[in-house]
Amino acid sequence: MSSILPLPEEDPMPEEDVVPDSTPAPLADVKVIDIGTLLAAPFAAAMLGDFGAEVIKIEHPTGDPLRGYGYQCDDVPLLWKSVNRNKKSVVLDLKDPQNHHRFMDLVTGADVLIENFRPGTLERWGFSPEVLHKANPDLVVTRVTGFGQDGPYANRPGFGTLAEAMSGLAAMSGERDGPPLLPAFPLADVMAGVQAACATLIALHARRRIGRGQVADVSITEAMIAAMGAQVTAYDKLGVIPRRVGSGSDNNAPRNVYRCADGRWVAVSAPARSVAERVVRLVGRPELAGEPWFASGRGRVSHRAVLDDALGEYIGRFRRDEVIAAFEDAGAAVAPIYEVDDVLRDPHFLARQATVAVPDDELDSVRMPNVAFRLSETPGRIRWPGPRLGEHTDDVLNGDHR
Repeated sequence: MSSILPLPEEDPMPEEDVVPDSTPAPLADVKVIDIGTLLAAPFAAAMLGDFGAEVIKIEHPTGDPLRGYGYQCDDVPLLWKSVNRNKKSVVLDLKDPQNHHRFMDLVTGADVLIENFRPGTLERWGFSPEVLHKANPDLVVTRVTGFGQDGPYANRPGFGTLAEAMSGLAAMSGERDGPPLLPAFPLADVMAGVQAACATLIALHARRRIGRGQVADVSITEAMIAAMGAQVTAYDKLGVIPRRVGSGSDNNAPRNVYRCADGRWVAVSAPARSVAERVVRLVGRPELAGEPWFASGRGRVSHRAVLDDALGEYIGRFRRDEVIAAFEDAGAAVAPIYEVDDVLRDPHFLARQATVAVPDDELDSVRMPNVAFRLSETPGRIRWPGPRLGEHTDDVLNGDHR
């Protein structure tokens, strides 16, 4: 058994504030067939499952490759438990023609099919959107790929890392004189998963108006390009190519990470002039606020070194808790640089139940990030973690879906 951080045995939310099982689920009337693998498409399906959709996860007999990714506890994959929460696992080899009718029976009663195979794969198996819509005109088919369903790169393997490289993210990440940096977690897959869930819900809403389902074409790379803000617009109008600036910003300063006297780190951001003025007054350099360049974010960026030196010298004299208290008293924005154990112990995150311990047949319980947003009347809920391979095959294929 891997070591477990000491945490409260129960989430410290008063019992009356915990979402009851009887709370209406907004997607309880939606049935989703998830035939995706790894992360982007399954993450989208998990978001729908959080709000009550019945999500049937179709796996090859060898299992989704995600079962072999990341840390394991007692040979149980932990990433799987989180990404495939609220799903039912059904083993069905879609490449086997003998399973064609079994799969189509499921599709006929579904609202959504989510997949992330290379373009043309479903067609080769006999499950093109045209075939699916002939059997079920109401079906929303959400297709998540690296580069979309058409275009010169459509048939390339498409993983999140490639999207992070080709979107411009890696090129602007890292130290000024260092190499481009990729994120240490699957950022592009998660971004595309959120986009795919959004596209699916829009298509479901549109179905009521147009009277039929449709295909949602989600590109992981385009999801990342869309997340990059105004870099395309700035290049189009000004020819600006973002530079690597470490933890800094080309839009405002001060904005960086700083080391405290106890060796811990804090992050400081001052996107507005008023906040920047509070910061320089706090660190003992009020005269900087009177400089002509201080009036704009770009001006402060051009004097980033002066500001970083002032903040670094001040912050380096105090413990992290002292720095945070001083910044809060001054009305300036600061945050501690957390490790994961800090996240799990933070009183605000505990009060908000940002993570939740979910009962599990294999591991007793699994702590994972909670549903990321709250609805006042129909909140989401993690009902169970990712299931065993094929755990629900008999029930689902025999018609017992709920």
